[in-house]
Amino acid sequence: MTTLTCTSPIDGSVFATRETLTADAARDAIAKTRAAQADWAARPLQERIDLVMAGVAAIGEMNDEIVPELARMMGRPVRYGGEFGGFNERASYMAEIAHEGLADIEISDDATFHRYIRRVPHGVVFVVAPWNYPYMTAINTVAPALIAGNAVVLKHATQTLLVGERMARAFHDAGVPEDVFRNVFLDHDTTSQLISESCFDFVNFTGSVGGGKAMERAAAGTFTGLGLELGGKDPGYVMEDADLDAAVDTLIDGAMFNSGQCCCGIERIYVHESLFDAFVEKAVAIVNGYRLGDPLDPETTIGPMANARFAAEVRAQISEACDGGATAHIDTFPQDDGGTYLTPQILTGVTHEMRVMRDESFGPVVGIMPVRDDAQAIALMNDSPFGLTASLWTADAARAARIGDAIETGTIFMNRADYLDPALCWTGCKSTGRGGALSVIGYHNLTRPKSYHLKKVTS
Repeated sequence: MTTLTCTSPIDGSVFATRETLTADAARDAIAKTRAAQADWAARPLQERIDLVMAGVAAIGEMNDEIVPELARMMGRPVRYGGEFGGFNERASYMAEIAHEGLADIEISDDATFHRYIRRVPHGVVFVVAPWNYPYMTAINTVAPALIAGNAVVLKHATQTLLVGERMARAFHDAGVPEDVFRNVFLDHDTTSQLISESCFDFVNFTGSVGGGKAMERAAAGTFTGLGLELGGKDPGYVMEDADLDAAVDTLIDGAMFNSGQCCCGIERIYVHESLFDAFVEKAVAIVNGYRLGDPLDPETTIGPMANARFAAEVRAQISEACDGGATAHIDTFPQDDGGTYLTPQILTGVTHEMRVMRDESFGPVVGIMPVRDDAQAIALMNDSPFGLTASLWTADAARAARIGDAIETGTIFMNRADYLDPALCWTGCKSTGRGGALSVIGYHNLTRPKSYHLKKVTS
């Protein structure tokens, strides 16, 4: 048993601690969850939907407590109001499509045969959620998994240690049985051990590439299904016919919001050479208008990064780029303390030999490069080990679709960025991972197909 410690990025103080379960205690808890799953799956679908949505509503009732708690745990400014809007939107959409998404696929039903394919739950789904959007990322799997008849074991990141407890309490108070939705505190070794012992029937992990590799190693040979959303280095491409002001506003917000700690945040921007200088000038003006500071202050527009080591990685990427000839356009903010409080940065003169244009930054920095045409932009956008989203800016939807077809990514945006539409599959390729959440495909991934071939007559 070890102690998990959430250190607040606001001032480095210890915000919360929790003791982890031993391997034996975790096995016992998961066994109870497995035993409860069949009864949960046997309940009518609408009953499961209603209970899950009651749990979602209970989280909404906690929002005034949750928002400052998140600021203390991971640094997001309170002025942005937390995550309940997206949390509720995603769960509500999955509830809305559940009857259709989980319906039997009817093949034939006549006097001789009834043939159909049913979607059945995996059993126990293990959700390992990240700290950057701890409620929204968790609900992507928790809500549809429970609705589909699975039981759920949730393990949250240490940086957002209290989120799983809050979610479990809200859902239990709403009537979801405690054994059906269980929050656990585990260390990495115990987590890997449980996966390797086939304690779970499906694992959904959102986090780093290294974490995803550890999940795959643990699951090797067990045939446990894995859904992995890992790193990203999402590009934006601004074409010569783009609405420049809209492109700058959206892409820079996508790069800097939540101190750049967004799964689908914009990390590199390619601008047609005819608009490049104007784009950079407008981008610099926007970032110079940010107010870095205490996230509990409603005037703060950009808070600290969640952890000093995350900020150190961003500083290292910026420093290496500048040593290699890049230009940093933002002077150091007075609130930059060399720790979690980090000056947001715009870089030009960057190349793909620099880590800041190749490795995931996950912080408030973006490199901007001029391009001469679509072909060069496509080549640069694809020159990455990651593929989560790409943001294309043009007045021509057909052109965006053609370019989108050539980009190795999970989602193509036109004239928007950094948004998760629950009606569309949230997915990635290359080192960003595999599988897909939300949409009807999310239900397919959280269930397995079971075929029924019923012969009615034998003579």
